[in-house]
Formats: sequence, C-alpha cells, structure tokens
Amino acid sequence: MADKPDLHHRAADYEIASPDYLGKRQLDKGRAGWILLAVLGISYVIAGEFAAWNYGLPLAGWGGLFIALILMAVMYFCLTFSLAELATIIPTAGGGYGFARRAFGPTLGYLAGIAIVFEYTLATAGVALFFEGYFQALTGIGGLVVLIPLYVIMMFIHVNGIRESLTLMLVLAAIAGLGLLLFIAFMLPAFELANIMDLPVSDAWGATRFLPQGYYGIWAGFPFAIAMFLAVEGVPLAAEEAANPVKDVPRGLIAAVTVLFIIAVLVLLSAPGAAGSGYLGSGQDPLMAAFTKLHGPDHPLRYGINLAALAGITASFFSLVFAYSRQVFSLSRAGYLPRFLSVTNRRKAPYLAVIIPGAVAFALSLTRAADQIIIIVVFSATLSYLLMMAAHIALRLRAPGLERPYRTPGGIATSITALVLAGLAFAVCISLSIIWSAVAAACLCCFLLYFWLYSRHHLVAQAPEEEFETMRTAAADLENSPT
Repeated sequence: MADKPDLHHRAADYEIASPDYLGKRQLDKGRAGWILLAVLGISYVIAGEFAAWNYGLPLAGWGGLFIALILMAVMYFCLTFSLAELATIIPTAGGGYGFARRAFGPTLGYLAGIAIVFEYTLATAGVALFFEGYFQALTGIGGLVVLIPLYVIMMFIHVNGIRESLTLMLVLAAIAGLGLLLFIAFMLPAFELANIMDLPVSDAWGATRFLPQGYYGIWAGFPFAIAMFLAVEGVPLAAEEAANPVKDVPRGLIAAVTVLFIIAVLVLLSAPGAAGSGYLGSGQDPLMAAFTKLHGPDHPLRYGINLAALAGITASFFSLVFAYSRQVFSLSRAGYLPRFLSVTNRRKAPYLAVIIPGAVAFALSLTRAADQIIIIVVFSATLSYLLMMAAHIALRLRAPGLERPYRTPGGIATSITALVLAGLAFAVCISLSIIWSAVAAACLCCFLLYFWLYSRHHLVAQAPEEEFETMRTAAADLENSPT
C-alpha cells in the first residue's frame, strides 16, 4: 500500500525545465568510498579540535565543558545513526534539505537547507580566522595578506573539481591527525588535576572547583562542545559523489563521529590538563599556546604541531566549502535558490555555488568576531538538527514501509534523544547571544520571504528530490482517488 498522501506538495508550483537542464548540473559521481567519506566527516570538524572549544573554558569551566562534551557526543552519535538511515532513503546531494523536504514538504525542507548553508558558510569564516591565528603564531604574519590567498587558493582548487579537492583533503587530514597524536603524546603525561581546576570559583548555584560556574557552566558549554563535532553531519551531502551511497554514507558517518569523540576527549584532557584551563580561555591557537607554555618556544616539535594545525584547519576549510557548495547546488538545482548557482563547469564542479558563498564567508572573516560566529553557526546547525530529527521520526511513523537499507539502532528513541539535546543546544545559543541569534533568525526570514514570494512558484520537477516527491504523491493520489 502506498504511503498516506500529504498536501505539502500543493504549496509549491512545478516547472518542467529544458531537456539539458540537469545535463548542465551534474556532479562527478562515484569518486568516494566509505573511508574517504569518513575522512571527509573528520575533516569537516578537525579545525574544532585545534581551536574554538577553548572559548568555552571561562564560561563553563573545565568540568562544565567536559560534561557538555559528553552530552553533545551522545547527541551526535544519535544524530549520525538517524542521518545514516535517512541518507539511505534519499541518497542525493540535498542532505538535510532532502530529508526535511521528504517528511514535511518544500517550506520546511527549504528552511533546513538554508540553515545548513548558513552553518557551513559561517563556519568557513570562523575556520579562516583560526587559520590566520595559527599562521601568525608560526610566522608573525596575519591579516588580509593571509586571508586573501587562503580564500583564493581554496576556491580555485574546488572549482577545479572534486577529485583534486578530496585527494588534497585526505593528505591534509592525515597530517593533522598525526599532529594531534603527537600533541597528545607530549602533553598528556603532564596532566595534573590542579591545572584543569585553576579557574576561580563563582557564587553560582552548584559551583565547585570542578564546576567553577556551577550547573550553569554545563549549559554554557554546549556550543563550544559542539565545536568538536560540528559539521560531521555533512557527510550525506557527498551522497551523489559516493561509490555506493547506500553502504558508504552510514559507514563513513559512524566512523567519523567515533574518531572525533576519541580525539575530543584526549584534547580536552591534554591541553588544559597540562597548561591550565585559565591559560587557554582565549586566543585562536590554544594547542600552540599550551605546547609552548609546557615545552618552551624553541622546542622543535612546536613547529611541527603548528604546521599540523594549519593542515587540519585547511582540511576543515576545504570540507566546509565542499559542504556549503553542495547544499547550495542542490537547492538551486531544485529551484529554491537562483538556478544559475547550480550550473557546473567542465570539471563537474558547481563553481558559482563555491565562489559566491565563499565571498560572503570572506566578508564575515573581516569582522574578527570568531566567538560570535561560533554562536550563529551552532544556532543554524541545531535548527537543522531539529528539522532532520523530526523528519526521521515523521518518516518512521508515517512511512514505515519505505525501503531502509540501514536502520537506526533504537529507532525513533535514538532520534528523539538527539532532538531533545539539539533543542537544549538551540536554546543555549539564544540565551548566550540574543542579539546575534536574532540576526541569524532575521536572515533566515529574509530567505523564507524569497521562497514564499518567488521560488516556491518555480520549483523544478526533474530535480532528484522533487522528482521523487512528485512521483510519490502522484501515486498516492492515484491510489486514493475514487474508482
């Protein structure tokens, strides 16, 4: 029996594009196996192991940040198990947009997609600042002379095609991983309990040396703990470029989040544990600061770890550009965003979907507001998580007969857990920065206004996510029509 029909598709008007429409919008297929997808997932995040998490130490204390890390790890494991199932149902470049669109129709699908675009574009801006910080620590050079070449070179390589991008990303991630292992090996033996508890104890409810900001510190630590996992959920965006998306995407997702959790725990033990939580509460290069404090500025490995950090941050930059360009490509191909953004070049790269959001990210990097950028990134990310987890629950309840080559362990209990924790993280972002959260919400509203006034009347029926939905609803309408 066909799934019960819904009326969401009636909120949009479809157009039949020219025969060569999709021909000009083809990605380079079959390039990535599950190992490369796992590396892609790690690369999305690895910059967050080198920087960003440390901004949470003064707000949360080490104990608050560590507890927040454990809770957010639970959220990300549940999230990736649920996304792995969704990715096998809809293995397209639409990712979160495709999942929410399938469950709730074009409006919420579009909102999920735009939230993901915000997340990855803003994260690119933040990662560029972390790159500048580590580059300046190594060479003494910072500013536009670092940022401009970074953006230009990265955009050029992405426009040149997926094969070159993923190969370079693999090399950079390997260098970064080696650097992290060396850092942990040289720092962890110097761990002292007093170092992680060296922040002054406040008079907040529940405040102790372990929780200097009290129970509030756990709450405040959520966004910065998320920084150590943020964007791993972007692996399904590579579904159309995977060798076997039904098998490779779930394996890549789960492997990536497992490795990231292990690294996050070890970094949080080794850096503050050796250098002190109070010493690392600010700055864009906490691992360099920690290593230099313990081993001195002339230790030969200091330069190796700095180069590894630059490699890891560059890998994250690469991966984030890949992610936002694929989400923009998918939304544009389906008509939600201007269609010219999804045109691909002769190397099958969506070059305008790379360049235009990249220019926005560059402008945001000039604000130097890395800590505020993190808040907006997490605001956008957790909004998309809420929509994707709700989509998983809705499809389990309303469409139990869908073919699911991979099934989430624990079923909807797993996605409900991720939904609740994502909701808490979303609320934290709003409470920590009402103004910046309002700015993010206002920007989302502007994009929704564009959808309601224009793009919902010009969706493309042949786009993969839309074609799947129109065929499904047509079959359901036919089955339920009077005979």
